[in-house]
Amino acid sequence: MKKYLEIGKIVSVFGLKGEVKVQPWCDSPDFLCEFDVLYYKSGTPVEVEKARVQKNIVVMKIKDCNTVEEAQKLRNRVLYMDRDDVELEEGAFFVQDLIGLRVIDADTGEEYGELTEVSETGANDVYHIKRPDGSFAYIPAIPDVVKETDPEGGIMKITPLEGLFD
Repeated sequence: MKKYLEIGKIVSVFGLKGEVKVQPWCDSPDFLCEFDVLYYKSGTPVEVEKARVQKNIVVMKIKDCNTVEEAQKLRNRVLYMDRDDVELEEGAFFVQDLIGLRVIDADTGEEYGELTEVSETGANDVYHIKRPDGSFAYIPAIPDVVKETDPEGGIMKITPLEGLFD
């Protein structure tokens, strides 16, 4: 598993003092505001002086970025978090750890395909499964369907709802 996970992208400059707007790539913008240190893809630490949510965007002040010109140079940079900085609840996973899992039947072992994407619908997440024939199936991420998730083993065991793969 990757040590650093994508958490957001710097999309523009905010104000005149070097602050930037960050589009969060996580469950909520508030989660992004909890970090004191983030990272660039190279692993270079990015010290966050302050962060606040403004209309589902995070306005962030990064240490040593004090002018509009300096902030402008950071546009389109992706920010990463260190997975060791977060303790997940039991049964919770990072989306990036789910992508690529082989999805198999919990009872028969039949392979349904590979999990390629996770969509948030409000009620529950939906997993996009790419079938061996190239088509897609969509399964609700609910306990009645998802029986076991093993990112380290590379598999997810499910009991599909009737007609799901027909």
